[in-house]
Amino acid sequence: MTTTTPTPPRPEPALLGPGDFRRFWFSRLASTAAGQMLMVALGWQMYDLTGSAWDLGLVGLAQFVPALLLALPAGHHVDRHDRRRVLALVLMAQVAVAAALALASGAGWLGRGGLLAMSVLLGALRAWQMPAGQALLPQLVAQHRLPQALALASTALQGAIIAGPAIGGALYALAPALQGKAAASAGAALVYAVATLGFGAALACVLRLTPRPVAGLREPMSVATLMAGLMFIKSRPVVLGAVSLDLFAVLLGGATALLPIFARDILHTGPWGLGLLRAAPAVGALAMSLAMARWPVRRRSGAWLLGAVAVYGATMVAFGLSGSLWLSMAALAASGATDMVSVVIRQSLVQLATPDTMRGRVSAVNSVFIGASNQLGEFESGATAALFGPVASVVLGGVGTGLVVLLWVRLFPALARHDRLA
Repeated sequence: MTTTTPTPPRPEPALLGPGDFRRFWFSRLASTAAGQMLMVALGWQMYDLTGSAWDLGLVGLAQFVPALLLALPAGHHVDRHDRRRVLALVLMAQVAVAAALALASGAGWLGRGGLLAMSVLLGALRAWQMPAGQALLPQLVAQHRLPQALALASTALQGAIIAGPAIGGALYALAPALQGKAAASAGAALVYAVATLGFGAALACVLRLTPRPVAGLREPMSVATLMAGLMFIKSRPVVLGAVSLDLFAVLLGGATALLPIFARDILHTGPWGLGLLRAAPAVGALAMSLAMARWPVRRRSGAWLLGAVAVYGATMVAFGLSGSLWLSMAALAASGATDMVSVVIRQSLVQLATPDTMRGRVSAVNSVFIGASNQLGEFESGATAALFGPVASVVLGGVGTGLVVLLWVRLFPALARHDRLA
């Protein structure tokens, strides 16, 4: 009797091999790097023009308010339409905004009001960009490979956050010497021009994607459909606790808006130093994402999340008290590493719990939490720095982050006890 040996299953191709995920990965890398360069130039140009911590905070607020107001309609729109097309349109608009900033800065037309107006437009575009990108990713990979895809996508994100600010700061500092113009015009114009190319490259990658079809939302827009994503998160205490913890921790502990002040007035450096400071958290985050890909969190995920946020608050206290550029960079790198633990756990909880037809709306709500913790946090930092000074603002925020962790242990006991990411 002849026996046949079963054919071993064919190994799956690498996610970063030729295909849709690699195009998505490069698109995220290019668009994030371009966005980071844009933020470095906007912050330094505003501080060059006004010298005001309050105005630095207003740049963050100008991005947050439209993102908040448009988040729910944007999420509904993403669930009703082709997510690839939505993302492509957003990238086209970002190309136009970056090109307009480059032209206006080069001609010397851009002032405080123009910078704030462009910040409002960028915030409005972000309301669509984050839900579309997050909802599109699960259409490009098999469900069982989603955690690996999320880790790789986070690696691209952090790599871009490292490279973008460093490149932007270097270009800003070099352009005046090369062109013999004022830094507020020549440096900013060059950075915006390079960002335009970055958004264009991301657009080219997105246009070549062929995502798996997903049945679109058929109900017309209503209060119920707009609020569905929020109600979905509210009904899951572990998810609600995770995303709200991130919101309040970074809202209080973030110091991104104040980095131009620390770079110039406390650490006595220039745009190149600002680029290094902005890149430092991503260096730590990238290292942590690689470590978590090799040694993922398998048990006690809630305790890992809360512990990471507590350490994040401590690193921000260390940054606020530092008078050395290298010590400040080390503290920011540690903050990025601990924040990455929070990001990976939170994204895994949200993505694995959300059905395809709701990904846009749930991602939109999640983007509000992320946007609030970043843009609104920048406004909070600018406002408290204007009142108490930049050092006190950062130190008090770090202490407040630790207090939030203690409070969340009491408010969300299910999160503190959460074990496996599944």
